[in-house]
Amino acid sequence: MDLSTLQIPVQKTTDSQLANVDFSNLPFGKVNTDHMFICTFKDGSWQDPKVVPYQAISLDPSAKVFHYGQTIFEGMKAYKDSKGGVWLFRPEENQKRLNISAKRLAIPEVPKDIFMEGLKTLVETDHEWIPRTEGSSLYIRPFIFASGRGFHASPADEYTFIIACSPSGSYFAGKVGVRIEETYSRAANGGVGYAKAGGNYAGQFYPTQLAVADGYQQVIWTDDNAHEYIEEAGAMNIFVRIGDTLLTSPTSDRILDGVTRKSILKLAEAENIPTEVRKISVQELLEAQKNGALKEMFGSGTAAVISPISSFGYKGQRYELPQLEESYAAHFKKRITDIQYNRAEDPFDWRYPVK
Repeated sequence: MDLSTLQIPVQKTTDSQLANVDFSNLPFGKVNTDHMFICTFKDGSWQDPKVVPYQAISLDPSAKVFHYGQTIFEGMKAYKDSKGGVWLFRPEENQKRLNISAKRLAIPEVPKDIFMEGLKTLVETDHEWIPRTEGSSLYIRPFIFASGRGFHASPADEYTFIIACSPSGSYFAGKVGVRIEETYSRAANGGVGYAKAGGNYAGQFYPTQLAVADGYQQVIWTDDNAHEYIEEAGAMNIFVRIGDTLLTSPTSDRILDGVTRKSILKLAEAENIPTEVRKISVQELLEAQKNGALKEMFGSGTAAVISPISSFGYKGQRYELPQLEESYAAHFKKRITDIQYNRAEDPFDWRYPVK
């Protein structure tokens, strides 16, 4: 297959559901577009990439994804500007990260052209599904799973790569309260925390349920050793503002290299906002809150872009954060979304035109 001239065939649906969607009242990730991209790895190579009508898939009960958890994913969005232009945001970063995850889980890496051309063809095909309501977008979910059969504990011999889309509204509404985790860990040194592996998220659900039962919306994950340093906020990277300095934890075996995180750091550098990428201890956070230096905390990720944190809990006590008129969270969210929706200049060449 000559990937330099790869053309993705498209099988159009004969039963579009577009007219049945209420675009003024979109839940996050529960409505699917008319089509999906699919490609299969077998006999040692990725083959037969195509866009087909959105449909259920059939798997053998012995498919290894069910038994050994070989499944990874990415999260992306497509945006439509005021003139109808369609844009992606830094899609090559998602392509690179998908293959980083694939390598860690012994899944065959996807060639760049298959990923990029499949993604572009699918978004072009379903461009009418991209909402124009402020804060809404087309959420895009590329994912790979082990579809090969067998109960033997080993990598599969076949894999399926799918990209599916969902027109979606805002992921979070308003600010969130978080609880600093003291018992459970999201990831460990030498593990798969830096990969977007399905099991990473499955393991988060139970501790998050406990936090929700205690009156919080999310968990701030801490290191697996002594729970001494904060690392991520739920499924998002975390930022802390102490004084005028913006802090975030360094990426590692345990922390995902977020595309939004990297974008915030680049914007801060360009605007001469002081930043530090280093470990942030729980005690430093408590001390800054006590002396008034803790100005704000927020999570960053594709789904919500930036999610301000209104309070955090630790050892049974809840701490409220100040309400700022000019927060870094609001500033960076506007800067990023203005680029994503083609409302502002893009000095970093992050926008990727689709249509």
